[in-house]
Amino acid sequence: MIELKSTEEIDRMAVAGRFVGELLAELTGVAAVGVNLMDLEHHARRRIAERGAESCYWDYAPSFGRGPFRNVLCLSVNDAVLHGLPHDYVLRDGDLLSIDMAVGIDGWVADSALSVVVGTPDPADLKLIEATEVALAAAIAAAQPGGRLGDISAAIGEVAHSYGYGVNAEFGGHGIGRTMHEDPHVSNSGRTGRGMKLHPGLTIAIEPWFCRTTDKIRVDEDGWTIRSADGSRTAHSEHTVAITAAGPQVLTGRPGSADGQPTAA
Repeated sequence: MIELKSTEEIDRMAVAGRFVGELLAELTGVAAVGVNLMDLEHHARRRIAERGAESCYWDYAPSFGRGPFRNVLCLSVNDAVLHGLPHDYVLRDGDLLSIDMAVGIDGWVADSALSVVVGTPDPADLKLIEATEVALAAAIAAAQPGGRLGDISAAIGEVAHSYGYGVNAEFGGHGIGRTMHEDPHVSNSGRTGRGMKLHPGLTIAIEPWFCRTTDKIRVDEDGWTIRSADGSRTAHSEHTVAITAAGPQVLTGRPGSADGQPTAA
């Protein structure tokens, strides 16, 4: 079932969204060569507890995972792109790190992700990250009242192909609001003019993610971490967006970013 939110409810989601955006920006400043992934995880745990928020990941046990997640961040490095399980790993020069988080505040949820290069960047990695950010911006621009869900999906796929990347449609965006994962599924590939109509009050997480040289994935033995099948680098960008009568409203904007646009970290 799809629940359309009132203006007041969207405003309450935006409270959670601002915190998510601020904490993601903060974490990019903490991430550096020599920092352990668990340092990022524990930093986020402290900040979430201080805010009185609740992690949507802690104890999360969907059908595609293996047992409760028991962390507040997804931290995916290099060829890992989604659901990266925080573990004892020290970041190295040139690592490509994706950080994904979702929290609830007073019963309303927001979800966002970004990718950054730690230390010396490889231009190919910067291009890959840029592609996800451009795709996210295009998808947000396509999220217009009266449009179709396929408009959003098609915008992501068109950007991916323009950069020379394939698209994997097994995991994508989703509805969001009172819980982290609600209907509808928001594919990263689709056709314009197809799918459900976009009504004001619809709130969705849009999350393009690409692998450099494949559209196939594999899952680690931990049951969570999703990697490119060929070991190539990956990147992931995400915002929570509300469809309003005036157009799309980004609820997880980060400090210093233009409203409605993803931030290049």
